[in-house]
Amino acid sequence: MLYFDSHAHAHFESYKNDRDEMLHRAFDAGVGMVTAGTQEETSALSEKAKEINERGESFDSDFYKKLAASSKVVAVGECGLDYFHIPENRKDEVKHKQKEAFIRQIEFSVDVKKPLIIHCRDAYDDLIQMLNAKKSVLNAVPGIIHFFSGTRDEAEQLLNMGFYFSFGGVITFPPKKGKTDYAQIVKTMPIDRILSETDAPYVAPVPYRGTRNEPAYVIEVVKKLAEMENISLEEMRKCILKNSKYVFRVV
Repeated sequence: MLYFDSHAHAHFESYKNDRDEMLHRAFDAGVGMVTAGTQEETSALSEKAKEINERGESFDSDFYKKLAASSKVVAVGECGLDYFHIPENRKDEVKHKQKEAFIRQIEFSVDVKKPLIIHCRDAYDDLIQMLNAKKSVLNAVPGIIHFFSGTRDEAEQLLNMGFYFSFGGVITFPPKKGKTDYAQIVKTMPIDRILSETDAPYVAPVPYRGTRNEPAYVIEVVKKLAEMENISLEEMRKCILKNSKYVFRVV
């Protein structure tokens, strides 16, 4: 294994016609990966491959405890807070429901001693407040902030709690005014807290932008991270691989 994609959705419908070929392209390129799910069906992919179409909001603790006992399950998630698509007339209700679920997910992560994979969009104030409230009981490696889209100050607060950050294809795009300044954040972040991801099939990096993303493209993300850190690709690759193995406890 040469590279590591810390967040992909290999079970998604997008790959129904060429899933095996997509996986072989990744493995041939030396890319290992974590497949992130959000429901029982998608999480069970780690034990048995099948196509998933359903979405749900249940949290069956007993089911996930059994699943977490498997060596193939390396983290809890993705989970977190997402306020981006909340209807205005249900804002308070949905936020409350998300917070309740996230508290259970944090507690579950601590219980099974596996890191969180956190999804957060337009909710960093609440996320940081909730994690700070649980700071005393978080795992030694509390988790990974997937597809970080916050500010430098928010990143600093999460770093101080011990979190790692995974960066994806968006860092290869030209910067936009008013959006996350990835070059600045990456340059000021400890290199031993950085992971790479694709979030495939979404957000393909340059030069594949606009096409379906896949884990093999994580190499382009590592190239960009090396450029931002002003180090060689080989040094960046080795560092990310070491970080990934440590966080997910894989060999």
